[in-house]
Amino acid sequence: MHLSLVDAFGKFGAKPRNRVYSLSAMAADGAMVLNCSKANFGHPSPGILRYEDKLSREPADSKKASDLGQHLTLVRDGALPVRMVVTSIAGDEGSRRSFHVRTDLIGKLVEFDGDHFIIDFTRREKIHPATVAARHK
Repeated sequence: MHLSLVDAFGKFGAKPRNRVYSLSAMAADGAMVLNCSKANFGHPSPGILRYEDKLSREPADSKKASDLGQHLTLVRDGALPVRMVVTSIAGDEGSRRSFHVRTDLIGKLVEFDGDHFIIDFTRREKIHPATVAARHK
């Protein structure tokens, strides 16, 4: 299912500042929601999906880069989780964008120097009822 940016951020309880071009927003539960570009993903090791980018890729006066920098600082200082929205562009760069969410992954900020940042996403641990029951015996 292809979602709008507002709908995709809303799946995590966040509202983007700009309904079309926001890079990030903070969710009600304290997590940062990150609008990711497919080109910035890598696989440094099994089980890890790495997202790496620079704030300086945006124009110096960019409000979306400024917001992302503030959000990354909150994540770094509070050891907050990161949730993923992925942007897809059909056709040329100016074509229609669609967004999808990865609810199965949770991200951790591993580096942020004020410009360059790296977030490693891993699968969320699923807790099965039998496991919970066994822990409480």
